[in-house]
Amino acid sequence: MPSDQDNPSALIDLGKHYWLPVYKPRELVLDHGKGARVWDTQGRDYIDFGAGIAVNALGHLDPDLLAALIAQAGKLWHASNVFYTEPPLRLAEELVKASGFAERVFLCNSGAEANEAAIKLVRRWAASKERPPEQRTIITFRGSFHGRTLATVTATAQPKYQEGYEPLPAGFRYLDFNDAEALEQAFSAGDIAAVMLEPVQGEGGVVPAAPGFMKRVRELCDKHDALLVLDEIQCGMGRTGSLFAHTDEAITPDIVTLAKALGCGFPIGAMLAGPKVAEVMQYGAHGTTFGGNPMAAAVARVALAKLASPAVLANVKHQASALRAGLARIDHRGDLFAEVRGRGLMLGAVLAPAHAGKAGTILDHAAAHGLLLLQAGPDVLRFVPPLTITDEELAEGLQRLHAALSAFAAD
Repeated sequence: MPSDQDNPSALIDLGKHYWLPVYKPRELVLDHGKGARVWDTQGRDYIDFGAGIAVNALGHLDPDLLAALIAQAGKLWHASNVFYTEPPLRLAEELVKASGFAERVFLCNSGAEANEAAIKLVRRWAASKERPPEQRTIITFRGSFHGRTLATVTATAQPKYQEGYEPLPAGFRYLDFNDAEALEQAFSAGDIAAVMLEPVQGEGGVVPAAPGFMKRVRELCDKHDALLVLDEIQCGMGRTGSLFAHTDEAITPDIVTLAKALGCGFPIGAMLAGPKVAEVMQYGAHGTTFGGNPMAAAVARVALAKLASPAVLANVKHQASALRAGLARIDHRGDLFAEVRGRGLMLGAVLAPAHAGKAGTILDHAAAHGLLLLQAGPDVLRFVPPLTITDEELAEGLQRLHAALSAFAAD
């Protein structure tokens, strides 16, 4: 009898029957990968321009990550934070040293958890300064995405993610991204405890902070005794060409959240706390069952070292330039994309008005032509390939994108 692997539709039917239907995956079953290439259960290969939504930053089956996982799997899988184990202790030290600003680290399992911890830390800090609850407001920006927990989805200033989950927690105020004047006016209310932002908005359309905007945010936070929280879950860990996305702006945050590429596929998150907040949370103030898991931390230590390496960061800049040039060649007539924006290997191709709302359809064509691609809303194609993608893999991916876009245009 044929196995489910021989009949991917049987596996897909399992998903349709048993999964809570909050996702709508494309109808193929991925099986294994190497580098920036993955294969489905039928043996068909795909170039991966999505990297698990910016997670698989070192590609698939990186030998050093695999070796770290296997070595730790043979020693200890879990111990909880009731006991010390070496991997999370070493990882915390290495994150602090790599950050250049942090003094302490809270390890967790996802970006949403890291942002949840950051929100709680902001409020705890404000409480320690004897500010009443109504003076603990956190400013976030329209188009942001900070997670799916009730607090982080409220911080996410996009109504489509919040609909049906009311009543939402209080204490957040939304402004337009990159509007420094509106931010200055918001501070005049005297109730702001923190500003939380992504240096490059991901889900909101791959929108970078405008030059000088984050510096102005830092100045206003200092002036009004508020915290600056940077969500680098998608744009951090080398994605922009620097290990931390904010360092190119020469600013110092109070809190930074990380996940995604930190584990390069193994679930892990981290909140980095600077000197203003490093001692605010004491025994019993927060916790996690699986955070600091030794297997996750062992993998993340290797991932961090490799992502911080000059070779990987140089490849990001090289391939970012090649990707932009390739997209320009594909759109030589200028009728596909209104613009290409972003930083490093986090780029968004904004569809021209004639193709607005068609990003999902283009992704279907891309998969049919052997390319895994993402969108950032209905109007933006999102490119977040592995940071180690080679010249050959990138060129082949662009060829497949060209074929997919040609098929889309012919529809």
